[in-house]
Amino acid sequence: MLDIKLIREHSPRVKDSLASRGAGDDLKVDELLELDARRRSLLAEVETSRAKRNQESKAIGSLLKEKRHEEAEQLKREMRSLGEKIADLEARLTGLKATEDELMLTIPNLPHESVARGASTEDNPLIREWGEQRSHDFPLEDHLTLCERLKLVDFVRGAKLAGSGFPLYTGWGARLERALIQYMLQLHTSEHRYVEVSPPFVVTRDCMEGVGQFPKFVDQAYAVQEGEDAETLGKLWLVPTAEAPVANIHREEILPYEALPIRYCAYSPCFRAEAGAAGVGTRGMIRMHQFDKVELIKVVAPEESYEELESMVQDAERVLKRLELRYRVIMLCTGDLGFGSAKTYDIEVWAPGQGDWLEVSSCSNCEDFQARRMALRYKAPDKQNRFPHLLNGSGTALARLFVALVETHQQPDGSILIPEALRSSLQADRLTSD
Repeated sequence: MLDIKLIREHSPRVKDSLASRGAGDDLKVDELLELDARRRSLLAEVETSRAKRNQESKAIGSLLKEKRHEEAEQLKREMRSLGEKIADLEARLTGLKATEDELMLTIPNLPHESVARGASTEDNPLIREWGEQRSHDFPLEDHLTLCERLKLVDFVRGAKLAGSGFPLYTGWGARLERALIQYMLQLHTSEHRYVEVSPPFVVTRDCMEGVGQFPKFVDQAYAVQEGEDAETLGKLWLVPTAEAPVANIHREEILPYEALPIRYCAYSPCFRAEAGAAGVGTRGMIRMHQFDKVELIKVVAPEESYEELESMVQDAERVLKRLELRYRVIMLCTGDLGFGSAKTYDIEVWAPGQGDWLEVSSCSNCEDFQARRMALRYKAPDKQNRFPHLLNGSGTALARLFVALVETHQQPDGSILIPEALRSSLQADRLTSD
């Protein structure tokens, strides 16, 4: 969440920055400041009343020592009345603080000053492209046709098992999916200096709030219930991305400065209840309720975070280069920026069978926005406890990577040429129907 002191002292700048997102969150600032002023006033009244109670308690002791019992009893009656007043004030203060906190959780991060102002994806600046568009002298097939003909994915039986949006990888398809996950984990751990972790695939509500998934995206999450015990519903949630558990590994901790930077990578299935509106975009594997992803997480000192962001993007790009896939990097404008992000680069891979770019990675610097929500701090060299910056990135996501790979490397004979980087894992150089 944002620093309330920042909002209090620089409200015009905060409003302007939030307004650039175009979602109307700037209108919440005045309401928040009013709540904050009422809370601080009430807190001052509580503290004054507590101080008065302490003074009167000492006075009663002095009166009793002097055997002035009648005056002491009168003061005790006044203290009981003051105690009731304090209890009422504290209850009001607790309620006001809860209301303020709930509102704070709904306010997104401030875009970094380097982020382009814009309203939609059309305003996202292109940063760079890699690879050339290949020419094909044979009719291209899309991934649906390829997957069905080569028996890579059984969409019909997957839907029978869990409904649409849940794929059933089969044969070479299952092996290719596994090989891609293993390839990415190996690359990030052996060459990019990430430490692999294998997190739980369910998390608490606190973890979802910590990374900014809740309360904004609660309607897109899968809640877990233990058996038929309805009271357990919503205590745990299926992960929408490994970011939810991995970014929270050090929640409520104070890390030594020497521990930074921390770099984690993790595989997880990702569960999204809202996979997109019905239509062409939901056919096949473009939008899924369940998909695999290798996630990258960094916990870094603030002064290093933007250099670390550029490095993270390059780590994700290297995945695509070695898979010989054409891609482009764009910067998200203010109007397209994610809720918790201060700056984001998206990496989109070209899928020739779709004739379109598909997002396979989103790398974001959330600055101290998430750290504040999860009470994660580090001991700075000046011995002060400070909030680190948290970064997250897809390194990368499937199934769109799967789509781009099979469509890009399809051959005139109907097979799919396997990129060099995956051949040792698959022990083959082509995927065929045989």
